[in-house]
Amino acid sequence: MLNLTNRKFILPAIPAVLLAMISVQGGASIAKHLFPIIGASGTASLRIFFAALILLAVFRPNLRALNRKQWLYCLAYGTCLGAMNLVFYFAIKRIPLGLAVTLEFTGPLVLALLGSRKLLDLLWVLLACTGIVLIAPWQDNNVDLLGAALAVGAGALWAGYIVLGGKVSQLMKGGDAVAVGMLFASASVLPFGIFSGDLAAVNGYVLLIGIAVALLTSALPYTLEMGALRQLSPKHFGILMSLHPAFAALSGLLFLEEYLSLTQWVSVFCVIAASAGATYFTKKA
Repeated sequence: MLNLTNRKFILPAIPAVLLAMISVQGGASIAKHLFPIIGASGTASLRIFFAALILLAVFRPNLRALNRKQWLYCLAYGTCLGAMNLVFYFAIKRIPLGLAVTLEFTGPLVLALLGSRKLLDLLWVLLACTGIVLIAPWQDNNVDLLGAALAVGAGALWAGYIVLGGKVSQLMKGGDAVAVGMLFASASVLPFGIFSGDLAAVNGYVLLIGIAVALLTSALPYTLEMGALRQLSPKHFGILMSLHPAFAALSGLLFLEEYLSLTQWVSVFCVIAASAGATYFTKKA
């Protein structure tokens, strides 16, 4: 795997983050093409399984050196990570990628706003609520209610993943934590792919696509983001990450022919503005 963060070649922070987002959302678009063949659970199983293998090979954590507390935190972190990916894949099976990521982003946004006492934060709450109201199917706008609910559920799991990720990163190296966490994520998701029967349709072509999805959604963006975090403050990194819904909507448009209405595009940008604003004006900035 190309190391984009070594001393010989360091990609500038902003292009690195943008490329990471393109990689993640492009990988999600490719994954969605597998749904008719191996379903959402089968696709999630392949993606997480190969991502675990790649990350374990890259970081090579010393599993024997882990203590009981590290194992327990990695178990919780990995299980949450696996559930987040599985629920999200079921969401994008039913609704466009851009809308799913927009709804999912409400999880980290709510987490960022919790405990805030600033009057200005009411603006970000109102913007986020406006975005959700615009997506909500008050009339027949072809938004699947179950898909929307699954995306919100994935957002709640994303918030849990952030909290647990912060805890486990204090106990061990970041790369080791992600690799071991992905191992538990794989163990928690694989049974769904196996017992659903979805993985019975796996062939050589599907395996290659699964490896590509794992690289695009895990190994490559994680490497890029690690390099960017060495150059950017958490505040500026968070603002850039707020663009994920826009990249998801564009990826869905280009690769999946998922067209959003003007109202839905406004919803996407409301959530982006709310997330960017809440990140920029955070007390830790």
